[in-house]
Amino acid sequence: MQPQTRLTLAGQRTDASYNSIIPPIYQCATFRFEDVGLTKGYDYTRSGNPTRRTLEEVLAELEGGAGAVATTSGMAAISTVLSLFESGAHIICAHDCYGGTERLLCLLERQGKLEVSFVDLRDLSAVEAALRPNTRALWVETPSNPLLRIVDLQALGHFTQAHQLLLIVDNTFLSPLQQRPFEFGADIVVYSTTKYLNGHSDVIGGAVIARTPELNEQLQFAANAHGTIAGPFDCWLVLRGLKTLPVRLRQHEHNAMAVARFLAQHPNVEKVFYPGLPTHEGHELAARQQKGFGGMVSFTVRGGQEAVHHVLRSTKVFTLAESLGGVESLIEHPATMSHASMRPEQRQAAGITDNLIRLSVGIEATEDLIADLEQALAYKPATIMA
Repeated sequence: MQPQTRLTLAGQRTDASYNSIIPPIYQCATFRFEDVGLTKGYDYTRSGNPTRRTLEEVLAELEGGAGAVATTSGMAAISTVLSLFESGAHIICAHDCYGGTERLLCLLERQGKLEVSFVDLRDLSAVEAALRPNTRALWVETPSNPLLRIVDLQALGHFTQAHQLLLIVDNTFLSPLQQRPFEFGADIVVYSTTKYLNGHSDVIGGAVIARTPELNEQLQFAANAHGTIAGPFDCWLVLRGLKTLPVRLRQHEHNAMAVARFLAQHPNVEKVFYPGLPTHEGHELAARQQKGFGGMVSFTVRGGQEAVHHVLRSTKVFTLAESLGGVESLIEHPATMSHASMRPEQRQAAGITDNLIRLSVGIEATEDLIADLEQALAYKPATIMA
């Protein structure tokens, strides 16, 4: 059965009482015991809930994992994974990761709980040089946020297996339909379900999918112990969004490719970052390990900070806002928004410049998106800098 069909049918046969074709929302904190020590499988929603279980089963099946944990946010998913490591463990993380990931890792390092090295994961020699006796995992984003760099998952999978490390992949920029990290040796896959999986910008959520039953058991215990689990209604919203994921992704990618091609020929655009363009340094690798190039596009503009502000203030279809993956198109400035929490020197080392703009390309009419960017970019750099 193809993913589109599986997602359409997801949860349809979970209501044994009334055969509802949509999974019910079990919006309750606790469950009645049948007798002393006897339940119907659930006792307290933090420990387990039928709505959450349905979402977790769907995500695990889609990803090809042994199990999943639905969490309150993408950051809760990351926190749950990091809680698995003993104090003093060393993590090697992508140097151009999401700002929230960098912020949390740096906080844990300052508190003496973890040691962290930020490395360009495209360079295996640099990864090897960063190894320490206490290294426990590699934390990967591919495509990366916001520069859409592509990392060779298969090479990193071989590397982590050779060194007995966990390979953790944040797959938020794509989805299980566009990239399956377990096929390349990943041990854990992380999502912000707020983004493409939900796709409607009306829920905050996250998920962690484990390759093995043993890892899933550890993650389930950690989520219950730390209380990072997602509520029933949030899980139901993600389940609803998943049903349209395949058709949404097709339009996201169609529009993103058109937008990237338009930007690539615009005189006020310095550089475009989109793996679907043959000029992108990771294009061939992305074509091999992904089933599509996604809906995220970043670009740098000519004309300095005033030009950046002009573009951000001028769009009418693209909304100036953080987040991504919803049906609506968003525009943001990583240096002052999604990656503002990163230390300036870390942003510079990662190549996240002040003239970088990130687009989450939605599902609107392609011509409207291009027309919006065309009018926003209609400035003379020399004039705008004066």
